[in-house]
Amino acid sequence: MFSFFKKRLRHSQIRKQAAEASRGPSPKPQTPVDASLAKNLHGIKALFGGSEDFVARPFLIRGERKAAICYVDGLVKSGLIHEAILKPFMIDSRLINDMDPFALASMEDVTAAFLVVGEVRAETDLNQAAEMCLNGDVVLFIDKMAEALVVNAKGWEKRAVTDPQTDAVIRGPREGFTESLRTNTALIRRRIKIPELRMDPITLGVRSRTHLCVTYIENVANPALVEEVKRRLHTIDTDAIINSGYVEEFIEDTPLSLFPTIYYTEKPDVVAGKLLEGRVAVITDGTPFVLTMPFLFMENFQSAEDYTVRPPIAFVLRLIRLLSFFISLVTPAFYIALTKYHQELIPTPLLFTMAAISDGLPFPSAVETAIMLAAFELIKEAGIRLPKPVGQAISIVGALVMGQAATQAGLVSAPVVIIVALTAVTSFTSPTVSDVTTILRWFLLVLATVLGGLGITLGLLTILVYLASIKSFSTDYLAPFAPLQTPDILRDTLYRAPLWSMRTRPASLKPFDAIRQKMSKPNFNDNQRPGRGERRR
Repeated sequence: MFSFFKKRLRHSQIRKQAAEASRGPSPKPQTPVDASLAKNLHGIKALFGGSEDFVARPFLIRGERKAAICYVDGLVKSGLIHEAILKPFMIDSRLINDMDPFALASMEDVTAAFLVVGEVRAETDLNQAAEMCLNGDVVLFIDKMAEALVVNAKGWEKRAVTDPQTDAVIRGPREGFTESLRTNTALIRRRIKIPELRMDPITLGVRSRTHLCVTYIENVANPALVEEVKRRLHTIDTDAIINSGYVEEFIEDTPLSLFPTIYYTEKPDVVAGKLLEGRVAVITDGTPFVLTMPFLFMENFQSAEDYTVRPPIAFVLRLIRLLSFFISLVTPAFYIALTKYHQELIPTPLLFTMAAISDGLPFPSAVETAIMLAAFELIKEAGIRLPKPVGQAISIVGALVMGQAATQAGLVSAPVVIIVALTAVTSFTSPTVSDVTTILRWFLLVLATVLGGLGITLGLLTILVYLASIKSFSTDYLAPFAPLQTPDILRDTLYRAPLWSMRTRPASLKPFDAIRQKMSKPNFNDNQRPGRGERRR
């Protein structure tokens, strides 16, 4: 009886915590802006606690009325402050003979008469004004006015738009996202020039106050999907959001899943293409990776370059990626199963050769493979973490010297080195699932060592069932294969159909507007073909 009531009490506590989380973090108490300039300056200085980079610059309007600007040094454009804020108040105002600075009754009059910047808004909360300073804005206080003006003067240092490091292409756009939120939104706006492109702002992190942007196309994306993304974002109540990886882990359906259910990319054209299909993107300030959702399993084997080459070539490239994923996953386990349990499947001449090579080796084939796979993972990790010149040297030394030395020393056999090398090469064709195959490869290796071919079959069946159980924002992870949706399979999965035949958007995404285009196959007959020297319209 006691345990029953204890469980009920615990259940009610969990429900209460979930309800509080769904409401989001509690808002901070407001501190209204006072009509006294001295009180406002004292209050905002107390919030920053004497920080060296916080600047409070008092001045006089026309040499008579007191005012002050507050900003954080390093986050603003100094030239803009001098020319567009201080100069109009302190110098240009003296050129107006009949002006009375004490006649300025509201901030609207100040904005209309003096400020020559584009974005200005009034603020009545002192805490919010301090937060605007941390965002790179300038806050203007004027004596005897119980509100402040927030002037957009952002000007911090940022990285220029360069080639993306993770999504290299031979043919296609070379622009990549940066760490600036506004730069990233502009890169997407350049590709989708319609007012229906929505960019809804969200601020997360109690202490980091990180700005995010939920991006989607109204009347294309499913409204239920948009609301679900926003709901999950609003439930995040944490100290800081440092990069998009934090957001991904907080909102994904299965946080402990090996397979990614949210896609990330550095390419604006990829994000634009996914938005046009009906997906939702989340842009995080301070990181060059943009998240898109939902994310399906077959997207791991698709690339932005597939849509700039001929459809047959895109089909071959996707087939190579899928086969490489399968080879990287099962090759070590398949080698162990053949050499330990199913020698009759190996051709006799090859079997005699492998037996002669393995004669005198101290370890069985399973231990040899495990040692070489572990060495490969160590070399890969060292090559990634070290500086690029040193990392390349480590990779060359590890691949050539260590492998050759291990073979000549009689520690491992040459077939094991070949198997591990093939596994390493094929694992790099699909970077988004490279880490997944590393873990599942060891899983299948253990099963093959214990049960042989039966273990590999059971392992692959377990992985398939697991994939079928995953969802990404209420979308089946194996769609359009499970559940079966034949039109999507024939258009853009393993085979990429011609662009003119993709008349509808993927049905698995449940887009609000399913029609992508109304044109059919281009067909120029003799009357429609442009003549020689005539410009084709």
